[in-house]
Amino acid sequence: MPDTQVSDRIMTVPNLVTLVRLLGVGVFWWVLLVEENIGLAAGLIFVIGWTDWIDGYLARKLDQVSRLGTALDPIADRLMIASAVIGGMIVDPPVVPLVIGFGLIARELLMGAVALILLSKGGGTLEVRYLGKVATFILYGAIPLFYLAAIDFLGVVTALLAWVLGVVGLAMYWYVTVQYVGDARRVLAEVKSAPST
Repeated sequence: MPDTQVSDRIMTVPNLVTLVRLLGVGVFWWVLLVEENIGLAAGLIFVIGWTDWIDGYLARKLDQVSRLGTALDPIADRLMIASAVIGGMIVDPPVVPLVIGFGLIARELLMGAVALILLSKGGGTLEVRYLGKVATFILYGAIPLFYLAAIDFLGVVTALLAWVLGVVGLAMYWYVTVQYVGDARRVLAEVKSAPST
C-alpha cells in the first residue's frame, strides 16, 4: 500500500472499532473474574480476536488509515491475547495449560524488549510478517478452545483441537520471532551504519 495516505486523525470509523475491541478486553476480565463465566469469556476471545481484521479493512476501504489506528491495533491484539492467556492461567482451576501460557508470555516479553530496543535506537517498528498474522489467527482459535474444553464443551474433541492448534500456533509464533529478531538486527545495523546528519 505505498500510495495510502496516513493521517493524524483521531475520530475515524476504524479507530472507533479498535476502541470497542479495547473496551471488550475489560468486559472479558469482568466476565471471567466477577461473573466466573468461562463459556462467555471464550466467546469474547473469539469475537474480539477474530474481528481484528475489521478495523484494518475499514481503514483501507474508507481511506482512513491513521497513525493512532496503526499504533492502537497491535496493542488491542496483544492486550487481548495476554489477557486471555493470563486470565486462563490464574483462574482456579487453570484453563490454559501452563506450558502454552508461559511459552506465549515469554515470546511477548522478548518481542516487547526487541521493540523497545528498536525504538530507543531510532529503528522504528518492524514490518509485520504474514506468518506472524497466521500464528496469531491460530492462537485466537486455540486459546478460547482451551476455555471451552474446561467446561467440557464437546468433550475430548475440543480439548484435542485446542492442543493441536495451541502447539502449532506456539511453534509458528516462536519461529517467526526468530525471523523478527533477525529483522531487528538488520535494522539496527543499518541505523548504525547510516551517516549522521
